[in-house]
Amino acid sequence: MVHAIRVHQAGGPEVLQWEKVDVGKPATGQVRVRQTAVGLNYIDVYHRTGLYPQPLPFTPGTEAAGEIEAVGEGVTGLTAGDRVAYAGPIGSYAEARLIDADRLVKLPDYVSDELAAAMMLQGMTARMLLRAVYEVKPGDTILVHAAAGGVGLILCQWANALGATVIGTVSTDEKAAMASAHGCHHPIVYTRQDFVTEVDRITNGAKLPVIYDSVGKDTFLKSLDCLRARGLMVSYGNASGPPDPIAPALLAQKGSLFLTRPTLFSYIATREELEQSASELFDMVRSGKVKIEIGQRFALRDAAEAHRQLEARKTTGSTVLTV
Repeated sequence: MVHAIRVHQAGGPEVLQWEKVDVGKPATGQVRVRQTAVGLNYIDVYHRTGLYPQPLPFTPGTEAAGEIEAVGEGVTGLTAGDRVAYAGPIGSYAEARLIDADRLVKLPDYVSDELAAAMMLQGMTARMLLRAVYEVKPGDTILVHAAAGGVGLILCQWANALGATVIGTVSTDEKAAMASAHGCHHPIVYTRQDFVTEVDRITNGAKLPVIYDSVGKDTFLKSLDCLRARGLMVSYGNASGPPDPIAPALLAQKGSLFLTRPTLFSYIATREELEQSASELFDMVRSGKVKIEIGQRFALRDAAEAHRQLEARKTTGSTVLTV
């Protein structure tokens, strides 16, 4: 038997329990992966707290890398010993697991297991936001909330490589320096600066075509005031809690704004979409245009402490749980 983190009831970090589990053999179309590194993402908190309810008990986590141990019938293109990674199917907080083969991508030699675990979900999310939800073009000015976070740092670098001017909000001067070093042209320390005022100043009153907001409640309404007419508000996270409900008429009043709530899994639903997304991410990393920063590491058994640090906004970049 192997160990995994199990959740038997929704709640705080203390509900993350380190337990023995029986993984079993892969069924048709599945493989068994011995995992070496697991990614930590804010969606894991939403699953743990019940904001995004899961059938109990469950193993949290949506991202990991490792080596294939066994292959089920009907699987082609993958064999035991292959290094693989994934983002999407819940259940990654485990030493080993079963997973559908079509959700895995092979890792190139230049991507380590830790690097893959740190970037698959966050990196493909950034690609989705910049290339699919809104296609960022040279000359665009965009706003990235939580610019020193895992997705934020990737967004800043990737958008900068696309020729955009990046405005980012952060909580401290240290995070401002980190965001600046990763392509954010105008870091705003929101604890002492009003980001609406700063956006208006930076853009000379022109405002923005798009905003990427993973913070939620604390930033949502004010962000609408930063958009130009027919601008797009992209709400993709709730780090400060879910935004309060709004009347659709508010979007009309503020300039016929658009609002979307994308999830990565809708953008990598097919095998073709998954391969294209992962390939573009790997290319950006290989080119050096995007560097993945692993800000902290925890043992998988210490996932509860990792969650505490994440929720306290004490993390920067990506966090990896080592197996």
